[in-house]
Amino acid sequence: MTIAGLGEIAESVRRFTVLVEPGERGNGSGVIWSSDGTIVTNAHVARGRQARVSLWDGRAFAGEVFSRDVRRDLAALRISATGLPAAAVADSSQARPGEVAIAVGNPLGFLGAMTMGVVCGVGPLRGVGSKSWVQADIRLAPGNSGGPLADSRGRVMGINTMVAGRLALAIPSNDVARFLRAGSSVQWLGVAARAVRLPRPEPSRVGLLLLEVRAKSPAGLASLMAGDILLGTEEAAFSAVDDLALALEGKEPRVLRLRFLRGDYRKVRKVSVWLGGLGRSSIAA
Repeated sequence: MTIAGLGEIAESVRRFTVLVEPGERGNGSGVIWSSDGTIVTNAHVARGRQARVSLWDGRAFAGEVFSRDVRRDLAALRISATGLPAAAVADSSQARPGEVAIAVGNPLGFLGAMTMGVVCGVGPLRGVGSKSWVQADIRLAPGNSGGPLADSRGRVMGINTMVAGRLALAIPSNDVARFLRAGSSVQWLGVAARAVRLPRPEPSRVGLLLLEVRAKSPAGLASLMAGDILLGTEEAAFSAVDDLALALEGKEPRVLRLRFLRGDYRKVRKVSVWLGGLGRSSIAA
């Protein structure tokens, strides 16, 4: 398999690939998604609120997790750096079986290791659930998680996540873009949230646990608090952070009515959150 300029392509991918160390045993990889310091990795790599992020040039930063989706196994961190070599991102819906796939990561302590293979398919994989994957015949090892799966031009098609049999599975780049848009919308509400199983008496359902509520944000002005669990709007239940992001879409001033749990979680409460400007918000028991 001969690719013109492969050395330069591999080097460009290495430059936007980072080492992510969660402060516990083990480490993973990540991708510089934007030059202002946004890093994308797997949720199972960045398990806490912070992680150490080391760049290709030897610099290291404290990274703060600002968005996480455990169901899709994605996390986004922010580091205090600008002018970074951000990844070029491909449209993962255009990935085709047989095209070249390049993975870069930090497997087994080897920094910036590269391996090559081919794309085998894009879509769900039997036995792994209904989620879509970029599937590649490529060898991954512990430490590759969170790193890029790139095409022959060095553009990111997906985020390497796990191995199923002989296939490497990567979260499609289009799913990553949706995850980041959802995180931006939720930040606009003024909260950090993650999906959790609801406590009794409804252990089979999912809600959104508020990890943080910023003061003077729409959520803060509505008296929502860290520890509250959002169940949904008046129209629909939440099962992922994306659902909250969809409820927040639109720029016109309006009232968003949410259902949530607080305290002993035995009573469903309601809150009206004013979006798009100054206004009154209130909680009803």
